[in-house]
Amino acid sequence: MKKLKQQLQVEVDTAFLYTAMAARERDDVLRKVLLALAQIERGHAKHMLVRIQEVTPMYEYPQPSLRAKIQLRLGKVFGYDHIIGMLSGTERQMARLAVQKKLKAGEQLSGFEHNHLRIIEAVSKNKNHMISGGLLSKFEGRHKSVGGNAVRAAVLGANDGLVSNMSLVMGVAGAAAQSSTILLTGLAGLLAGAISMSLGEWLSVQSSRELYQRQIALEAEELEAAPEEEKQELVLLYQAKGMDEQSAQSLADKVFENKDSALDALIVEELGIDKEELGGSAWEAALVSFFLFAIGAILPVIPYFFTSDRLALWWSLGCSVFGLFVIGASITLFTGKSVGFSGFRQVLFGLVAAAVTYGVGTLIGVTITG
Repeated sequence: MKKLKQQLQVEVDTAFLYTAMAARERDDVLRKVLLALAQIERGHAKHMLVRIQEVTPMYEYPQPSLRAKIQLRLGKVFGYDHIIGMLSGTERQMARLAVQKKLKAGEQLSGFEHNHLRIIEAVSKNKNHMISGGLLSKFEGRHKSVGGNAVRAAVLGANDGLVSNMSLVMGVAGAAAQSSTILLTGLAGLLAGAISMSLGEWLSVQSSRELYQRQIALEAEELEAAPEEEKQELVLLYQAKGMDEQSAQSLADKVFENKDSALDALIVEELGIDKEELGGSAWEAALVSFFLFAIGAILPVIPYFFTSDRLALWWSLGCSVFGLFVIGASITLFTGKSVGFSGFRQVLFGLVAAAVTYGVGTLIGVTITG
């Protein structure tokens, strides 16, 4: 019962903050969206109050807490970004609690609570939003695309392979090990790292695909069980993106004329999933990750196939610096930064890591031989 009362207070506070932000929102459409969210939260709160009154008949509907009022006052001074971030965390926590409760009871999972987070996210992206900007970074529950995993795995795999094996080789070299030992250590690090990297990439992509497929299945079940609620959520999402209420309602009515188009719209608008991108192969990402890690990791080792001692160490360092610069320059494909800046920054980070491991290796070598 104590937990239920605490949850009731959370719902009351959430409705209070939505309402307060709506009062300060200058865009009529977005204000209506915030008020609709507040109304939904009040509905949740009233449902919880009924459950509590079954045990404690005299229990009254609580007022907004001091904490919520302080947050609102801080929002007036510092902006409302932190309130949006807090509300997203609250929605995420409520969804997690609901999932845990249903799993414990053996009930079917539902994703209704996640819709509120996606609606606020849409509000934050709307250029007419007058409360605060740049809210998208506050939300950690965004869906990430499965497509393009091969490219990301290539850059990250090569970088991880090069930096980790370069550091390993320099550490062993610092301990004054023989060239044959450094070569064997470098090859072992290459294999172990490449296998670990590819397995991690496979798990990541496969888990994402399975999660998206599960979400789509749940969305289909929700559509079957409560089509009107799903339609209303879609209307709110359209309004949050800038449509007026009548246009949003008309578009939602059109979409819901058949189940297939309704499901497709809900998948895109509520879940943020592009069904075409679910075809991304976990095996492709894993293989690319393996080979790119290996390519990066082999660079510091190559000189030890042909020479030894200090000459091999300097050649290893030179090959690694070249590889680091190329990887840093490649990153500009995603960041848009200067090639020189990104390349030399990557070289600097790699050399710092190598210097640290070389120093540690030297100390260990002195300790062992001394």
